[in-house]
Amino acid sequence: MNQSNIWLSLFIRIHMRMVINAFRIPMSKGILVIVALTAAAILATGFSIGTGAVRISLSEIWLYVFHGYDGPMKEIVWNIRLPRTLVGMLVGANLALSGALLQGVMRNSLADPHIIGVSSGAGLFGIIVLILFPHLWSMLTPIAFLGASGAAAIIYLLAWKEGVQPVRLILAGVAVSAFLGSGISALLIFFSDRVNGALVFMVGGLSAKSWPELEIILPYSLIGMSLAFIGSSHLNILALGDSNARGLGLSVEAARFFLTALATLLAASAVSVVGLLGFVGLIVPHSARLLIGSDYRFLLPASVLLGAAVVTFCDTLARLMFAPLELPVGIMMGALGAPFFLYLLRREAR
Repeated sequence: MNQSNIWLSLFIRIHMRMVINAFRIPMSKGILVIVALTAAAILATGFSIGTGAVRISLSEIWLYVFHGYDGPMKEIVWNIRLPRTLVGMLVGANLALSGALLQGVMRNSLADPHIIGVSSGAGLFGIIVLILFPHLWSMLTPIAFLGASGAAAIIYLLAWKEGVQPVRLILAGVAVSAFLGSGISALLIFFSDRVNGALVFMVGGLSAKSWPELEIILPYSLIGMSLAFIGSSHLNILALGDSNARGLGLSVEAARFFLTALATLLAASAVSVVGLLGFVGLIVPHSARLLIGSDYRFLLPASVLLGAAVVTFCDTLARLMFAPLELPVGIMMGALGAPFFLYLLRREAR
């Protein structure tokens, strides 16, 4: 079995395990929603692989992917569309899961890694690598994680006052995000002759993503998803409020720090591969909450599946809308996410 088949097998197994775990929870509505979102993710995958300049039927996709069929479209499926689709699914899953964790930690549905500054920290370090040290491209993910971790640490310090309050955490995150964003803009101005590769990174795009990018992001996704599902009970307790959580024996600050670090890891891994893709961590967890409720045992896997489906579907639309010109998926997500964010603001105001 070659390396590509190994990664594909691992990717399929974790999604199957997620569905199996959902069936162990005796809540019929949650199970039905998880099954529906799984079907949506599968349909988005088939739509992404099958559409483009060359149409490929679902039966052909099945033969190429699962039976090793050596047909005329094998190269298109295996070397172009399949890895790009899998990378998009993992990016969407990681950003959505990161947003769900941050919203749970901060008890605010308007929190997401892009808005509160975590993605900006990863993005700043990523831009530094792409512009100043392009020979370190293979180290982009750990370097982006360092940037995201540094941003998260600064946000924590700014928000600390006899403990971390969720409102202070969000306000500090917005301020840090604006500061880091100005640093990114300054780099793009000072090194304007080197910004070609950085422009797509700034918007967020999946163009030319293949098996190497999948190998980069997959370990972080597997580790992050596993730890997040284990920590779902802590999020349910945190939702009761700090005093109640302490009364139930939870170390609130330790849980909040661990979950924030986990969200940082997931966001940094996605940013290092696709760039500053915004709004996924905001709109997907909130939409999943409307569908399935606030029980994080269900909300986290629902966010993973919906995030994978949304990013994959939006990337396919971005490829097709102005073909042969291809839009970055970040433009499509911005067009969808900005109105949704305004809707959330009005809803919160009411």
